[in-house]
Amino acid sequence: MIPFNAPPVVGTELDFMRSALGSGKLCGDGDFTRRCQSWLEQRFGSPRALLTPSGTASLEMAAILLDIKPGDEVIMPSYTFVSTANAFVLRGAIIVFVDIRPDTMNMDEQLIEAAITDKTRAIVPVHYAGIACEMDTIMALAQRYGLAVIEDAAQGVMAQYRGKPLGTIGHIGCYSFHETKNYTAGGEGGATMINDPALIDRAEIIREKGTNRSQFFRGQADKYTWRDIGSSYLMADLQAAYLWGQLEAAEAINRRRLSLWGRYREQLQPLADAGRIELPTVAEGCVQNGHMFYLKLRDFTERSAFITHMKAADILTVFHYIPLHDSPAGLRFGRFNGEDRFTTRESERLVRLPLFYNLSDAQQYQVIDAINRFFSRSSD
Repeated sequence: MIPFNAPPVVGTELDFMRSALGSGKLCGDGDFTRRCQSWLEQRFGSPRALLTPSGTASLEMAAILLDIKPGDEVIMPSYTFVSTANAFVLRGAIIVFVDIRPDTMNMDEQLIEAAITDKTRAIVPVHYAGIACEMDTIMALAQRYGLAVIEDAAQGVMAQYRGKPLGTIGHIGCYSFHETKNYTAGGEGGATMINDPALIDRAEIIREKGTNRSQFFRGQADKYTWRDIGSSYLMADLQAAYLWGQLEAAEAINRRRLSLWGRYREQLQPLADAGRIELPTVAEGCVQNGHMFYLKLRDFTERSAFITHMKAADILTVFHYIPLHDSPAGLRFGRFNGEDRFTTRESERLVRLPLFYNLSDAQQYQVIDAINRFFSRSSD
């Protein structure tokens, strides 16, 4: 079976993990954590990068950092992973969902302003498949209404919007290093990008269980004490060692994923030209990162038949998010603003193809051949 995903392995990870084991420090903020954070800051130009146990933890940390309180409203798309909403629901916020654009599957920036009320505190754009939301419009709205912007850039590492790395445009950016992402920390992991320098000191305190421990170890305080609310949002240094192997090879991983993405695009374009499928759209001004390649089929029924056909060919293809606004928790903790024109419809016909760093050319051609067989049979 060709899997939908396999964690990237470049070959150096074990050596770095052995080095971490020999260092005598496996908890957070060890040598490999510092290396990874410095790499993220220098590569993407963020004032402060803080590694976390997961992308979920990064979002939760952002919600605390922005003092989200019960009754506050946070605007985001319904077509996203549950962590995007949960992080703010945990603080008592009401989630306001808006519809997506069918071309990019991102939140429709033209619908955000109508969702803003006097209770709105933040906007959370989700960069689906490593394709940027229309951030100029979103940041202008945030400035006009005095709102915070938290980029859910879980899928966006190494992608750009008008020359700016995703995760560094909003006040806070959140990355994921889960095993399904382009770069992994050995299974789980994340990073919080603090792009507003005024938030850095408090972000460090929140991440260190509400203490000023980081400042103490840098010699900036004579003792460390409990200063604020917080939690344990440090990545273990053993995980950071695995991640360091990935970041050292980040350019090679990015090139390979983009090559695989481009081959899918080239080989499947005839089906798109014939009107049988729709292919992903890379919006103007965006540089994507080959995170995901998906097809849009005619409807839910055809997608189900396609997934069954591919499984019979020993290839795992999968659908993606079930829109949050129709879920039991979504109905309880949020509301959909305006009309659901595209979120449900588009989610029911999208299917993702295998795409991962260690996918071989031969495996990819197997996937492409099986796709062509499906549409050849369905046209008979």
